[in-house]
Amino acid sequence: MLLLAASITLRVRHGGGEAYPDLTTPAILDEDELEEVLAYPEPIGNVAVSHDGRIFFTVHPESRPQGNKLLEWVDGAAVPFPNGAVQPHLLGTVLGLVIDQQNRLWTIDHGNHGFGTARLLAFDLETGDLVHDHKFAADIAPVGSFLQDLQISSDGQTVVIADASFWRKSPAIIVYDTTTRSSRRLLEAHPSVSAENYLIRNTLKDMTFLGGLVSLRGGVDGIAFDANNEWLYYAAISHKSLFRVRVRDLLERTLPARQLASRVERVSRKPLSDGLSTDLDGNIYVTDVEHGAIFIVNETGQLKTLLKSPRIRWADALSFGPDGWLYLADSAIPDQVLQARKHIEGHGPYFIYRFKPGHDGIPGR
Repeated sequence: MLLLAASITLRVRHGGGEAYPDLTTPAILDEDELEEVLAYPEPIGNVAVSHDGRIFFTVHPESRPQGNKLLEWVDGAAVPFPNGAVQPHLLGTVLGLVIDQQNRLWTIDHGNHGFGTARLLAFDLETGDLVHDHKFAADIAPVGSFLQDLQISSDGQTVVIADASFWRKSPAIIVYDTTTRSSRRLLEAHPSVSAENYLIRNTLKDMTFLGGLVSLRGGVDGIAFDANNEWLYYAAISHKSLFRVRVRDLLERTLPARQLASRVERVSRKPLSDGLSTDLDGNIYVTDVEHGAIFIVNETGQLKTLLKSPRIRWADALSFGPDGWLYLADSAIPDQVLQARKHIEGHGPYFIYRFKPGHDGIPGR
């Protein structure tokens, strides 16, 4: 009886979901414009590319990696960054990456879904030295949280982190001040950051587990500042809409939660998505995790397919690099989440791609 009750509770809270319509339009770019950057035997997490073209990536923590978890691609080989000796002490379940305009690489570790300690690190890219280390308290990264994507303001003083909250089901946007080392959970469980009842139907498999008792439905995941740091754009994985909120409103500590919520703006419709990015011309890039595509949203909110490829298993993180390249981490989620090690190894390698969208962005984010 207890097992039946637990199964029903799990199904009601975490299972089910409706099919989501395919929003694909004729792609602006040809599929052959997608260029393979690197192949790695373990699933890729996120990617960040510096202004001088250095490529950094994480191994996805859901694949339960045993070796190095943060790497730089150097002369055709993956090299642990900053080195292999410090990684076991600094990196547990690291996923999100971003490079700021002070040439620092920032990483976010979700602390094993909040069962451990979530941790924010920054490394000086000139020296490899650790220059910032912050462990989040349990009220900011509680049990069941999933701090997995981050962005940092141009002045390097504000880090914004998305808590997708797959298990806790209470997603939020976390704002962290690098000077005071203080943080706040904002818009917690607001409709704009929360998952809607959609089932992700990836081309490899429907994202259900445990005989259908659990469906992969995530809250806010992709986040991106615009070029002027005026707006934060954000989107929940399992939500039909892209949203934005003014950065100054996020930073206003005296603004009541209800007023902040009232200032959230809907931008456009979107696919079921993961990563976001923006360019210098005001366009927003949104990945499509069901159809191996990247969409572009212009300043009027018009949504179009930019590029689509059967090679992309799960369009995850985006990062602009120099010379107009936009990099894409293909995390291949269906081939790693709750999969056996033999399956993960057998379905490698895993890829980072790049393409030129026709607009420049700020390298590193």
